[in-house]
Amino acid sequence: MAIEIDPITFAVIKNGLDAIVDEMAYDVIRTARSEIVKDVMDYSAAICDTDGNMIAQAKTVALHLGAVPEAMGVVLEQYGDGLVPGDAVILNDPYQGGMHLPDIFMFMPIFDANENLQGFSVVICHHTDVGGRVAGSNASDSTEIFQEGLRIPALKLFEAGVPNDTLFKMIDINVRLPDRVIGDLKAQFAACRTGARELGKMFDRYGSEMTSTYFAELLDYAERMTRAEIAAWPDGTYSFTDYIDDDGFNDEPLPIAVAITVHGDSVTVDFEGSAPQVPAALNSTKSYTNSCSYLSVRCCLKGDIPNNAGVFRAINVTTPDASIVNPKLPAAVAARALTGYRIVDAMFGALAQIVPDRVPAAGEGGNTVVCLGGYREDGAPFIIVDMICGAWGGRPDKDGIEAITNPSQNLSNTPVETMESQHPVRVEEYALVADSCGAGKWRGGLGVARSYRLLAPEAGLQLRADRMKILPYGLAGGGPATGAINEITTNTGEPIYLPSKINRRMAQGDLVRHVQPGGGGFGDPLTRDPARVARDVWNTKISAAYAREHHRVVVDPETGVLDAVATTALRAQ
Repeated sequence: MAIEIDPITFAVIKNGLDAIVDEMAYDVIRTARSEIVKDVMDYSAAICDTDGNMIAQAKTVALHLGAVPEAMGVVLEQYGDGLVPGDAVILNDPYQGGMHLPDIFMFMPIFDANENLQGFSVVICHHTDVGGRVAGSNASDSTEIFQEGLRIPALKLFEAGVPNDTLFKMIDINVRLPDRVIGDLKAQFAACRTGARELGKMFDRYGSEMTSTYFAELLDYAERMTRAEIAAWPDGTYSFTDYIDDDGFNDEPLPIAVAITVHGDSVTVDFEGSAPQVPAALNSTKSYTNSCSYLSVRCCLKGDIPNNAGVFRAINVTTPDASIVNPKLPAAVAARALTGYRIVDAMFGALAQIVPDRVPAAGEGGNTVVCLGGYREDGAPFIIVDMICGAWGGRPDKDGIEAITNPSQNLSNTPVETMESQHPVRVEEYALVADSCGAGKWRGGLGVARSYRLLAPEAGLQLRADRMKILPYGLAGGGPATGAINEITTNTGEPIYLPSKINRRMAQGDLVRHVQPGGGGFGDPLTRDPARVARDVWNTKISAAYAREHHRVVVDPETGVLDAVATTALRAQ
């Protein structure tokens, strides 16, 4: 007899799952060893059903989770019925379900009291280092996957709760900071066990059959809500092309072309016309491209739709083979996040034509990765993987926000005190950059500047940035933001400007500085309330000259007081 869905029980189970995945996420923060996980928060947690469908996700990095279905499929194909309680399977190979090598997936099967498989707990962490030619395993100038570090197919790190010493030793000997990497893997294991324990309590309370029925209903419910919203969108094909500045080897911009076709209650996302795969490490795996596409559409839906794989059912993604959005072996992919950010920007550009009241102007173009790796005075290695989060673009009804994670991520800027206390660097600037926002009725957020002086004898520097030439776009008449800046000051005392993507050496005392772009503006700048413009001048977010040039507003540069008469006269011109 079919189980009838009770709305109260449905809500309790849905919220129970949300609580479980968030508890898993808190466990990772409490037990992780590296700053990239516990401070930057580059990790994710989720629960999947027996078929590998994601039924709940934590408030973590959403871009990871759209890639879970493909990785889950690899695990199920590899092990089938060969999983037992206490197993934990890891993988990171981009060509076997992963995204890039530093992101290690962990899957733990969950069983009920009768030892029947009922689902999986999943934790993904970005690890400080997985070996390869450069510290941090994240360089954008690698030319093939074999340079990027240790590739791990779907293997059991724990078997029936017992550590796989062979695999642990293999990882330990191949990474530069094994204490941090192994420590973070154990944090993933602890969090997965939390998910298994708490979900087991749900099975005990409701029974396995009833719980599985409600899991299936959660997916169907999310699909129905997603399709109902898409059905209200105007049918048609909406295209947009955005660009990555270059691949670091030549100056040609790389197009990310997208066409979103709305047909009834579903959408097809087609990336035909995007750049071929490149010799640099900017290539985005198909699983990651899928994830970026799902997230972009999800951002334009109502907030009360559950975040699970039911949403994905209404979205079909197609990509050209051997392209920057679907590379083939042996393409390098370590810096694929940059391409992912531009995929999201291109998606938003197309979605703004469909639901203009829900899409902001372009943000800073994604976080910038600053990686410093070397050895201390005593010979001990250090690696800094800092991800600078910048600015949102202006929104349809609000200004953009500054010093905040990109909408497609859920990261955090590393506290200066944490970085300086654990590494041989001194952060000499961490500030908002005046006049970096795109002008509009609703201005973009300001860009962030951050600098690092090296205190160790020497180090390798990797900078992965963008939007230096192709600026963050505005919408509805809003202006673009300013571009990125990379510079290094050596013992010569004069700043040397660097390209957006660079891999070079630093000497003791060198100062590297990165300025992120701001966010684009939304709406006509001449319709911005002059009082808001004056307030921005008073807050030193923009200069009086900027106010006059972009908004035709006259403000006293010393006091920030609006001159209403002069403003009216200037705007009348």
